[in-house]
Amino acid sequence: MIMEYVTLNNGIQMPMEGFGVFQVPDYQECEDVVYHAIQSGYRLIDTAAAYMNEKAVGNAIQRAIQDGIVKREELFITTKLWVQDYDHVQEAIDRSLDLLGLDYIDLYLFHQPMGDYIGAYRVMEDNYKVGKLKAIGVCNCYPHVLADICETVEMIPAVNQIELHPFFQQPLALKTAKEYGVICKAWGPFAKGKHGIFTHPVLSEIGKKYNKTAAQVALRWNVERGVVVIPKSVHHERIEQNIDIWDFQLNEEDMKAIEKLDMGKSEIVDHFNP
Repeated sequence: MIMEYVTLNNGIQMPMEGFGVFQVPDYQECEDVVYHAIQSGYRLIDTAAAYMNEKAVGNAIQRAIQDGIVKREELFITTKLWVQDYDHVQEAIDRSLDLLGLDYIDLYLFHQPMGDYIGAYRVMEDNYKVGKLKAIGVCNCYPHVLADICETVEMIPAVNQIELHPFFQQPLALKTAKEYGVICKAWGPFAKGKHGIFTHPVLSEIGKKYNKTAAQVALRWNVERGVVVIPKSVHHERIEQNIDIWDFQLNEEDMKAIEKLDMGKSEIVDHFNP
């Protein structure tokens, strides 16, 4: 397996696939699955203050380093600033560093464009300048919000992490991000299992050609659009399957067939009422 990387707008490289830990609140389970993910070849780990599992993620990282599986510089750790901390960003960053047991965070994102998110972002810029954060970005920003941020701040966000999957493809979000040199990162790449994604006939039929599952096709489709994916699973076999997407490519016919699945709206959250 050869993982592909994308170069962010500040020159650093980020893996095109990572492991997400949203809704893995159990401490021991979270530590175990992150450790297994690193063992399986994942180098990008995506957590957040709001997930309440940074400590478990940090322990898994330290275990993996101590066991000689990986070096710190080979890992790319993402965490996020929660809305309630927008008034005390510095404390939140330092708390995340402490919980993760790290000297720096590879990518730090604000979680929602709510409240004084521009003010919060400016403190993130300050922490980037002193090396505590190697890259900074945003989450859940619609195209017009992302454009406004890019026109306002000193440092254009490296990443916009948004909902992206075959049923909610957000072409305008990708177009706007590209115009500003922002990489899109997909949360919910499996649409939280909705629309029978794991057995969907279109995805399954494409998968048969490559001896891949519908889930692997869904991930590969996003990657081929230049989108970073962070699938989550607590099952070891699925963790391994999800990273096994680097030995095949979808053709134009495949991409067009998946494009037809777009419903143009989220059925996971109301994006205008976060």
